[in-house]
Amino acid sequence: MNGRNLDGRERHLLVVDDDNRIRDLLKEYLNRAGFRVTGAADAASARRLMETLDFDLLVFDVMMPGEDGFSLTRWVRERADTPVLILTARGMAGDRIEGLTIGADDYLQKPFDPQELLLRIEAILRRTGAKPRPGGRVQLGRCAFDLDRGELFRDEALVRLTEAETQLMRRLANSPHAAVDRLDLARDTADITGRAVDVQVTRLRRKIEDDPKAPRYLQTVRGVGYMLAPD
Repeated sequence: MNGRNLDGRERHLLVVDDDNRIRDLLKEYLNRAGFRVTGAADAASARRLMETLDFDLLVFDVMMPGEDGFSLTRWVRERADTPVLILTARGMAGDRIEGLTIGADDYLQKPFDPQELLLRIEAILRRTGAKPRPGGRVQLGRCAFDLDRGELFRDEALVRLTEAETQLMRRLANSPHAAVDRLDLARDTADITGRAVDVQVTRLRRKIEDDPKAPRYLQTVRGVGYMLAPD
């Protein structure tokens, strides 16, 4: 089994963990395994992502500041049957039972081998028979961006994007309401200074925003980079 669905689409995973190092390592490892991975640092960010994007499987850390992974799993179960795998440093059997009782599909204790996580994810997807989902759309006022097809629509009319603009939109749309480092975005271009990214952002704003000089959806995050803030 690989990270693709029966229709050839990459399976989309959401990894929620307040430890940036662990989250980034898991994203890198699962990306290499063929999955499309979006990360979130807390439950509030995860909720916003789940209200905007479709996921094939959710990976939640239990011990996070604020709302924990158990509460987030309950919230998911009230709304969807998306598979959930819980990660935790807790070793008590009662915690494992609680996680499974509230609707988690599996439970993995930290520290763990990333390969074991991958095997458990694949087993859950086989067991739940994760079916192809419709392509995700990110709504931006009068505009909508189709992540799977890489197409931008304004009032349902197709808006032409360059390949560079499409790549940039995909990168930002995969992490809505989260700042993406400008130089990280620049790695996809030949200009590591980030100037090419700035030019693409300016052009995208003309296509997306009602007032490009006061952007509502494609925002600048000072000292960091850019953020897409869909409806």
